[in-house]
Amino acid sequence: MARWEPGARERLVLAAVDLFTEQGYDATTVAQIAEQAGVTRSTFFRYFPDKRDLLVAGQEALSLLLAEGIAEAPPEASPLEAVAAGLERASSTMGPMNHDLGPRLKAAVAASTELQERDALKSVGLAAAMTTALAARGVPGPVAQLAGELGVLAFKRGYAEWSEADRDSAGDLAPYTLAALDDLRAASASLG
Repeated sequence: MARWEPGARERLVLAAVDLFTEQGYDATTVAQIAEQAGVTRSTFFRYFPDKRDLLVAGQEALSLLLAEGIAEAPPEASPLEAVAAGLERASSTMGPMNHDLGPRLKAAVAASTELQERDALKSVGLAAAMTTALAARGVPGPVAQLAGELGVLAFKRGYAEWSEADRDSAGDLAPYTLAALDDLRAASASLG
């Protein structure tokens, strides 16, 4: 096994998602994931405490990118303009692997209650990161919370559309997340 080959973390995530989709989350073992990724079990545990944590791989980095984008938005930016800056920052790091992972991850999550719960917790964490970044800009609590929640919805919706689009014509993720945020802004304005 190529223990020290670069990209072990990414290979572990891809292997896990494939196995979760093929045979179910409960039937998949850490040993199977490691074997399919071409690493040892100890390498698996170097990156993840258990197989549940594979779903939230990259959440800390994504939260940080969203928060940095919000913090670096111009001072005069509205809360949703700041969220758009965060979405643009985070989306800029998504590449072909993220594009290809989307439909497979969606199928794996749909097939497992435990993964659905983990996915929901990931959304809560992303919303909290954006809410905190907005509050640091002086945005009042309820407004910051609503803008953070809209940011998560926009990211998830944009990511789903992007990952389902043909890889060759999909382009970058940012236009998808920003369009989703615009749609949500328009929808919230129609609430009255």
